[in-house]
Amino acid sequence: MSSGEEQIKRIYDKLQQLLKQHASLQKENQLLREELETAQKQVTQYQGTAEALKQQVSILQLGNGQMNEEDKKEFEKKLTTYIKEIDRCIAMLSE
Repeated sequence: MSSGEEQIKRIYDKLQQLLKQHASLQKENQLLREELETAQKQVTQYQGTAEALKQQVSILQLGNGQMNEEDKKEFEKKLTTYIKEIDRCIAMLSE
C-alpha cells in the first residue's frame, strides 16, 4: 500500500470509530433526557403531595383552634382565592 492509501485507511478507521462513539453518546444522551424527565415528573408529584399535606395540616390546626392570627388570615386568603376560582368556573359553565 502506498502512504496515501494508508492515510486514507487510517482516516476511514478513525471516522468509523468517531461515528460509533457519536451513536453511543446519542443513546446515552437520550437515556439521560428520559431520566431527567422522569425525575422532573416525580418532583412535580412530590410538590403536589407536599402542598396537599400542608393544606391538611392547616385545616386540622384550624379545626383544633391551634392557628395563630397570622395563619388564620393566610388560610382565609387561600379559601377566598379558591372560592373565587370556583365561582369563575361556575360562571364559565353557565355561559
